[in-house]
Amino acid sequence: MEFEMIESMNALRSLYEAPMDLVLKKQKSKLDKYSIQFLKLSPFSVLSTSSAKGKMDCSPRGDYPGFVGVLDDQTIAIPDRPGNNRLDSLSNIIENPNVGVLALIPGFSECLRINGIAKIVTNIDLLERFEYQGKLPKTVIVISISEIYFHCAKAITRSKLWKDESKVERDIMPSLGRILMGQIDPLKTEEEIEKVEELIENRVKTTLY
Repeated sequence: MEFEMIESMNALRSLYEAPMDLVLKKQKSKLDKYSIQFLKLSPFSVLSTSSAKGKMDCSPRGDYPGFVGVLDDQTIAIPDRPGNNRLDSLSNIIENPNVGVLALIPGFSECLRINGIAKIVTNIDLLERFEYQGKLPKTVIVISISEIYFHCAKAITRSKLWKDESKVERDIMPSLGRILMGQIDPLKTEEEIEKVEELIENRVKTTLY
């Protein structure tokens, strides 16, 4: 397929109406009482990072509501819980500290967008602040906010993300273990696949914190 590409800002802007004044004015550089309240209710966010060479990564971050901590009106902190140990996000932050965060609340059609500069810290008092189930995170991602604003409900409304009728039964696709083995080694035996499935299931149960 031959693509008809947009390669200039003038060509791009010609396709869209100018943003409303309200949309431009909503962007702030610090937290207010509404964004703080939103973060206290949010159990899930997506952290976007990029390497020095522009290799992008979007990492899901989920925990108890309010796990994105507010340090002051221009600073938030995200505990780094056990994951797959690829360290994609953390490695990118070391190379390029510019990050984006998208915070969601189940049932809310609006979301909160935060852009800023991140650093990886290990201060014991900050680690202890995020202690949960007797476990400390190994590191905390501290983000100095440069831009913050609420995003309107259109995307989530279109997707019907929180609607019961939009839920898809998990068994419509194979388990993650079976998917991974199909991608890595399609010749694995059923017994080997079941062992990987059991391993993944046990890790979810035992290594959340």
